[in-house]
Amino acid sequence: MSQNDPNRGRNGQNGPPDLDEVFRDLNRKLSRLLGGKPGNGRPGGNAGGNGGSAFTPPPYKSGVAIAAGIIAALWLASGFYVVDAREEGVVLRLGSFNRLTEPGLQWHAPYPFEKAEIVNLTELRSVEVGYRGSAQNRVPEESLMLTEDQNIIDVQLSVQYDIKDARAFLFNNAARERDGKDLVKQAAETAIREVVGRNKVDFVLNEGRAQIAADARKLIQDVLDRYQAGIRIAKVNINDVQPPQAVLAAFDDAVKAGQDKDKLRNEGMAYANEVVPKARGMAARLVQEAEGYQQQVVERAEGDAQRFLQVLPEYNKAPKVTRERMYLDMMQQVLNNSSKVLVDQKGGNSLLYLPLDKLTQLASQGAAAPAQASVTPAPAAPAAAATPPAAKNGRDTSRGRDFLGAER
Repeated sequence: MSQNDPNRGRNGQNGPPDLDEVFRDLNRKLSRLLGGKPGNGRPGGNAGGNGGSAFTPPPYKSGVAIAAGIIAALWLASGFYVVDAREEGVVLRLGSFNRLTEPGLQWHAPYPFEKAEIVNLTELRSVEVGYRGSAQNRVPEESLMLTEDQNIIDVQLSVQYDIKDARAFLFNNAARERDGKDLVKQAAETAIREVVGRNKVDFVLNEGRAQIAADARKLIQDVLDRYQAGIRIAKVNINDVQPPQAVLAAFDDAVKAGQDKDKLRNEGMAYANEVVPKARGMAARLVQEAEGYQQQVVERAEGDAQRFLQVLPEYNKAPKVTRERMYLDMMQQVLNNSSKVLVDQKGGNSLLYLPLDKLTQLASQGAAAPAQASVTPAPAAPAAAATPPAAKNGRDTSRGRDFLGAER
């Protein structure tokens, strides 16, 4: 073979490398790595200068050993895992609980002997009851429920929860693959129906939302604790409460009627609060006036009685004089309240009649100037005089004449 032949062996300058020689070199290197002694690369060749033969392992056996070592290292390294500060690790040995691990770098026996489950304890999860995504996407079979007064109402709520016990959550929760949402959702439906069923529709629609949410949260937590689900309910939000769409107009009318009723009741109470005190004050005033009048009459009667008792001895001494004096006092008291003027025309003199009664009335009212009176001649007939009381005897008649003379 010439020197320019492209197919020469490994000692040639331009030929491709000999594959047998390459495998022999690789075999020698692997033998050195595994602790063997290198040979000449030939099955029957000499080792060193003494002509002894050295054993060279087959190439495939050395490769299997290296691959097995790498696989074993990777298998052991697969047991390392990291637990975050917000998480907790649960190690299962052959499928059963073995231990809990704290945050940090941890190691467990590789599969299939042990397995680590990482549970996030601080993640706030949420489940919706009665709707999906928004209030318009209603789920009637979840949201429609019955109140205490036999009214159907539509309630939408959301429940927020987290994990308080990783071991209980993994082993006692039948819906692990769904993150516990099914269990929380079923407990929430049960609780909200029970709470709404204990209250009337007006309380649920208006002022009772906060109370209903608090009662539902407590009841859901009690149910989950009985199941030992390891779940803690953080908050229950009542998103929407309203009557069903089919009877919404009727409920609105009923609400307006109730508001009108309350308005009229408040107006009536305001009117009563205004009138009743006035009536009570007027009644108290009338009672006081009556009591004052009663006291006045009683005291006046007592005074008259005392005066009569004082006059009685004098009357017994001079009955005629006392009787005439009493008669004159009484007539003076009566005629003082009259506006009539008595004029005696026995002498036949023509007197001018002045409206003394009108002048007296104007003077009493404080008029600036008296009205001009028309002067008319006195009538021929005498003015009617006040007739004295019927005389019981002759002394009464003479007493009347004495009174008229005194007036003149």
